[in-house]
Amino acid sequence: PRGYRQGAAALAAAAGVCLGVRPASRRCRSRTLSAAIAAGARTSRRRRRNAAIAARAQPAGVPDAVVSGDMPGRYDFAAVEQDLYQWWESSGYFAPEIAGKIPCRRDERAPYVIPMPPPNVTGRLHMGHAMFASLEDVMARFHRMYGDETLWLPGMDHAGIATQMLVERQLVAEGSSRQDAGRDAFLERVWKWKGEKGGAIVEQLRRMGASCDWSREQFTLSERMSGSVVEAFVRLHEKGVIFRGQRMVNWSPVLQTAVSDLEVEYADKAGHLYHFKYVVVGPDEQPEDDYIPVATTRPETILGDAAVCVHPEDPRYQHLIGRKVQVPMQTRAIPVIADSYVDREFGTGALKITPAHDFNDFEIGQRHGLDSHVVIQTDGKMSSLVAELGSGQYEGLDRYQCRKRLWADLEEAGLALKREDHMQRVPLSQRSGEVIEPMISEQWFVNTEDMAQRALDAVESGELRIQPERYAKIWRGWLQEKQPWCISRQLWWGHRIPVYYPKGQARGKYYVARSAEEALAQAKKDLGDDVELEQDPDVLDTWFSSGLWPFATVGWPDDGAADLKRFYPAAMLETGYDILFFWVARMVMMGIALTDQVPFKEIYLHGLVRDDKGKKMSKTTGNVVDPLDSIAECGTDALRYALLTSSVPGADTPFGKGMLDNSKAFANKIWNVGRYIITEYERNASAYPEPPVAGSAFSRDEVMAMPWIERAVLSKCYHLVEEVTQALHANSIAPPTKLIKAFLQEDFAAWYIEAAKTRLQPNLGGDPASARGFTAQRVLLNALEVALRLLHPFMPFVTEAVWQRLPRAAGAADSLMISPWPSPACAGGVRDEEAEAWFAKMCSAVTAIRNARAKHSVPTKERVALTFYAQDPGFREALLKELAAVAWFTKADPGKIEVLEFDRRQETPQGVVRTVVSEELEVDMPVAEEEVDVATEVARLGKQLATLSSQLESTEKKITPAFLEKANPTAREKILQKRDDLAQMKAAVEEQLQDMKSKMAAA
Repeated sequence: PRGYRQGAAALAAAAGVCLGVRPASRRCRSRTLSAAIAAGARTSRRRRRNAAIAARAQPAGVPDAVVSGDMPGRYDFAAVEQDLYQWWESSGYFAPEIAGKIPCRRDERAPYVIPMPPPNVTGRLHMGHAMFASLEDVMARFHRMYGDETLWLPGMDHAGIATQMLVERQLVAEGSSRQDAGRDAFLERVWKWKGEKGGAIVEQLRRMGASCDWSREQFTLSERMSGSVVEAFVRLHEKGVIFRGQRMVNWSPVLQTAVSDLEVEYADKAGHLYHFKYVVVGPDEQPEDDYIPVATTRPETILGDAAVCVHPEDPRYQHLIGRKVQVPMQTRAIPVIADSYVDREFGTGALKITPAHDFNDFEIGQRHGLDSHVVIQTDGKMSSLVAELGSGQYEGLDRYQCRKRLWADLEEAGLALKREDHMQRVPLSQRSGEVIEPMISEQWFVNTEDMAQRALDAVESGELRIQPERYAKIWRGWLQEKQPWCISRQLWWGHRIPVYYPKGQARGKYYVARSAEEALAQAKKDLGDDVELEQDPDVLDTWFSSGLWPFATVGWPDDGAADLKRFYPAAMLETGYDILFFWVARMVMMGIALTDQVPFKEIYLHGLVRDDKGKKMSKTTGNVVDPLDSIAECGTDALRYALLTSSVPGADTPFGKGMLDNSKAFANKIWNVGRYIITEYERNASAYPEPPVAGSAFSRDEVMAMPWIERAVLSKCYHLVEEVTQALHANSIAPPTKLIKAFLQEDFAAWYIEAAKTRLQPNLGGDPASARGFTAQRVLLNALEVALRLLHPFMPFVTEAVWQRLPRAAGAADSLMISPWPSPACAGGVRDEEAEAWFAKMCSAVTAIRNARAKHSVPTKERVALTFYAQDPGFREALLKELAAVAWFTKADPGKIEVLEFDRRQETPQGVVRTVVSEELEVDMPVAEEEVDVATEVARLGKQLATLSSQLESTEKKITPAFLEKANPTAREKILQKRDDLAQMKAAVEEQLQDMKSKMAAA
């Protein structure tokens, strides 16, 4: 070995063959030779240990806090997280170009693109953000390590209403208003606020470990994005898709703008249901004795009614269809119409129709050609039209004042029937909190009929996949309505609509253009050189600009843009199910309309994050959990893992302090597992001529030559790689977290590391320099490194912090996050189901023995004798080869462990406790005579039998014909095997219980 060369001169001198020195005496030569050999050995060990330490040499830039000094006893997340993140980002690891440094697992490298749902510029990190950041980061990190050219594209939304409200409040606090400031000065103020305080959420997303390419970050009001928005409006208008017209909108009297459906929240509130008479009039429009009873929750809208509607087959009102009735408190007569929309069983079976103030009434009015009377103004007061319609006494009243006064007048006129308490769903403005007023208004709309149908077809054909699949049905239900989309907002902060009107003329004539100069050129051709134009004061709905997000962010409308060619369409759109229609559907429609492509291939929908009792988090109930507080207390990895391990596509996720604490404990477990293995490695490195390194794969022949416990662990690791990889390709996020945790905590930490001690620690009969010791050291490093790579997408910080301290081969990646995703070959590429079965049996037997020791209060220091009775000859041989491990696990005397054929067992001897592990495996453990209590054993076995019976019954209930037909083969095989195992254990316990009962009867 190379290390011994350092003792060459001493050896030569000792032999008397160097430098002409006279040879020493034989005894002296012997002592000198021994000293020289020892010196050479020490030098060799030092060099090998130094080589092992050198294998941990760090790439430039790795934070000192991550790699310097000894590993502390607890994982200090605060010391490494932000430094690690800054290193990753500054090293360019988040950019798709880094893929060139990562081996690709596919035949051909492919782009994998996730457009981030842009959070509001006013936003602060909440649990919804934490959830999407965690889920999308898992997807991005997995595909990056897999070798895909991964682009997670971040950005922010200008949040029209929220941002404008925030700055307006500042002005009000200063005794001013946006109207006082004027449009230009107000917008300058908003941009200033954005520059100083906006976008804090970007840094908070960094705290979440979001590995998005910040160099490509976009803002919906940037110059580039604004140009894309104008281009989209112009093109859609040229296609005849955008039009101006009068239709129903959600109107906010406080914000003085139309708002989207997403900005309307519904709440159950106590109100009243008002019943009144619609008196029938004759041909001369004079009242008759007959009337139609009608009920409403909004009496003020009576003043704008255009008809009373009944079901065409309702015998109570058929004779009145085509007649007229008089609007209460007006002399106006309106028709009685018939429409199958009416539910005959609900209320009186008759509806008042107010087309200008109710969405359903508007549709009925369109079908029947009814007039629309806007009797409530944009400020929530009754309009001058009520006077024109014959009820001027209500003009100018607030809508609620009008309600109160009108009902009093109805009572006085004898037209009121009754008023009853009524719980109703009330639409509220998400931003200002007031009741939304449905109102007909002249706005800009997008005709979605064609694009909605193409979006439907994309899902039906499989071109676009929605996960979970049940949301495809909801997708169809919403898009089939094909309602026009209101895209104009009466705000100042946003993309101003690129429409220009001739000054001083009616707004029937307008010009849509990419710039004011282009519009003016068009107008001069039509109206002469003296024409002056003014731009439409409204801005576009935020959802219009964010609808362009997947393609505008990568360069559209520049068809030659490199990013557009490479990264569009995207692979994945991940977001909350609550905005499937408001944002996702609009992106699909806009992508199809403007690029003729579906903008992404898959939609993954996550649910809301609720508290641990399943309640929605709200400030009112006081159950809001601040993710930044959670990070400060337990670390980013703990927060991510707690969210991810419970996440199910399309379902709400419970979250509580207990989950966070458990996740923090798991992060610390990972740290301590790594700390033990690294410490053991450094202590033993000098024993190896060539110290092992992490990340080196095993050949099949190497694995098959290993002891069976090592084969079992590597086989489990191999299977884990397969399962986690398959799950992540299927966007199944939660199951891998549980699989990896089970492997690390149970198979690896609780069992294999303990078994490895019997190979490495001299006090347990181990020898690190032996073949078994060297193999154990390699397996420890290999399995840990593979597990860290698998876990990295979920818990990036602790995995990187441990990985950076592992000894690695020359040429290994500088960072875990750009290491290649493990293939099954990393774990030997061998699935050894026989070794896994032996491993499981050994673990079950050890657990049973430990329980028996505890049950009978056998002192921990007492090394007991054990007799195994095993049916499987292979397992008997396996146990005999691992007596040291079994003895260490069970605190038994390795010289007093017997492994016998199953049929050699006899009636349980006095002073012996027999433990049933399975139908084919039992263990006898002698205990002191006075410690054996037959009655206690009968009770214990009876309880065990009841538990097994309950588990077997529960398992059998799950095995229905429908389950057997629909379940995947792995799940089906697993539950059938579980049923068989439980049945076998039940039979064995029944036999032992009968044996003990016989003893008790004999006594």
